[in-house]
Amino acid sequence: MTFDAEWAALRAESTQRVDMRLNGVDDGNGGHGVPSNADLAVNQDNLGAVGHDAYGLRTRLSKDGDHARPTTFDAAIALTNGNFSSGSALLKVHDRWNTHLKTLLDACAQISNHLDYTTSAHAKDDVQIGGHLISVSKLNDYLK
Repeated sequence: MTFDAEWAALRAESTQRVDMRLNGVDDGNGGHGVPSNADLAVNQDNLGAVGHDAYGLRTRLSKDGDHARPTTFDAAIALTNGNFSSGSALLKVHDRWNTHLKTLLDACAQISNHLDYTTSAHAKDDVQIGGHLISVSKLNDYLK
């Protein structure tokens, strides 16, 4: 069998095996039932706690992660000026550390900001949905 023929057969087979499962899992009998023991639950307190921890980590990391940077840079320059080959290696460590520190700080900020946004957006959605439900319930009163 040629590669193209085998690839075409595998693609055709995969489209027969894969289907979309929303809000459910395979129940073991080929059906897609709703799980009875769903374990994913998120509330605003959980989101707030994670966001607060991410913000606290970023605050501490921005101070403590930068503590040795100035002296490391000074040591690298002094070693380089003294014709020690370890000076350039120490400067590479310094630069690499700064790059990774900035990446980690950005990640912590993104987590914190995203969770703040998510909490706020869900609160607004809840208010909007509640308003729509009240409107519908008033209409139901008129239809009775």
